[in-house]
Amino acid sequence: MDARRHAQYAGTLPADDTHPYRTGPWRPQTTEWDATGLTVIGDLPDDLNGVYLRNTENPLHDALGRYHPFDGDGMLHALHLHDGRADYRNRFVRTKGLEAELAAGRSLWPGITDDPAKALAPSPGPSARAGTKDASSTDVTVHNGRALTSFYLCGDLYAADPRTLEPLGTEPWVPPDWGACSHPKVDAVTGELLFFNYSTEYPYLHFGVVSPAGELAHYAPVPLPGPRMPHDMAFTERFVVLNDLPMFWDERALARGQYVNRYHPDMPSRFAIVPRRGGADDVRWFEASATNVLHWINAFEDGDEVVLDGFHQGCPDPRRAGDDRWTTTRRYLDANELQTRPHRWRFNLRTGRTTEEFLDDSYLEFGMINAARGGRSYGHVYTMTAEPGWFLFNGLTKFDVRTGAKQEWRFPKGVYASESPMAPRASGGADAAEDDGHVLSFVTDMNAGTSECHIFDAADVSAGPVCRVLLPEQISSGTHTVWAPEESLT
Repeated sequence: MDARRHAQYAGTLPADDTHPYRTGPWRPQTTEWDATGLTVIGDLPDDLNGVYLRNTENPLHDALGRYHPFDGDGMLHALHLHDGRADYRNRFVRTKGLEAELAAGRSLWPGITDDPAKALAPSPGPSARAGTKDASSTDVTVHNGRALTSFYLCGDLYAADPRTLEPLGTEPWVPPDWGACSHPKVDAVTGELLFFNYSTEYPYLHFGVVSPAGELAHYAPVPLPGPRMPHDMAFTERFVVLNDLPMFWDERALARGQYVNRYHPDMPSRFAIVPRRGGADDVRWFEASATNVLHWINAFEDGDEVVLDGFHQGCPDPRRAGDDRWTTTRRYLDANELQTRPHRWRFNLRTGRTTEEFLDDSYLEFGMINAARGGRSYGHVYTMTAEPGWFLFNGLTKFDVRTGAKQEWRFPKGVYASESPMAPRASGGADAAEDDGHVLSFVTDMNAGTSECHIFDAADVSAGPVCRVLLPEQISSGTHTVWAPEESLT
């Protein structure tokens, strides 16, 4: 392995830091690496060609006040597998906010659980929350040959070369006043990118469609009764699926300039089914039982019905009497406390009726599918289990949404994984099985202070990794990932 430092940053985090989401598996990095010809333990599949990308909350400067793990600056990690070899790079996402803070030598904006009045500068770019920084640290996808990072409070989409991570600026089609939210979706069949954004101003929600060439082809409002906090979206061959869930900012607090989440269990969950080129007059609303959902798995059309799968929270508000602010924050990050289980909603376009059911009783989250099945009928999802009490993934589960069958792999104590995308076998044809390929996961071993990428056979994850790729440094934990096959990188 030839590992070279690309850049070293001097941050302002305390040397004796004790914050649980800035230490241990969440210890941020200050070094950017170029590492080629990585050491592989086992046999690297010779038909695995593409890039595994992960976005990470990686704070460089100490917080103005309270720190939440979602406040950290975006950092991209890229494992490029090609020609039987593995190369690794990591780079900070050079957002407008990070550039301003590098120049100032300190944080300029408060975190999401702090008072926005503490901001020392105007918000850099569009945001659904005043007084905050677009860290572009939530999600990453690849469209039109560009890796795009995004933020869950909306903002710019920052582009990078998916192989080298060279910054390519912001996407020019992003609506300048509203931005784009995390979790834009790429339809692997049509090449379109679907996105949404939200705001505290009417109509509160929009969605859009971007052509395969990166041009805004459609943008329309989806009016809501008030400000909401949607985190994710889904799509089918003909429709986009958006949501109005009863977890959102308290409007009385908003009137005072404060952003306080509240769960409203007396309100239904609502789902908007909209044609991809539809507008406000074409929205079909469906109601379901109250819950909150961060992540959808997939959606597809089945006769007269639109089927939507996602992770239903059985306890969207896990606060308990006597909890301090940090304990409350910790509970909201724990999938076990939130009781996130795979769930299915069916929306009948003919009758207007909604039916719903749990697909499994296990607490699972962060599901990934074979991207070729996005918006179409599918069978398998690769999900993560979380260590109780923490936002740390300690297991990988392959779940069959048709039969309920599961395969499970649990990492040793002190070893934590990442959201794990499925990479179809490059040599697979149109008749290849849906699970013909591999699953990848960045893994940090706190016992050894090292990080690796584990690669599994997607058909049998319970057999454990077929190989391990050694990384040059322990990398920080993070949120979302994507697999981009080699042909999608140009």
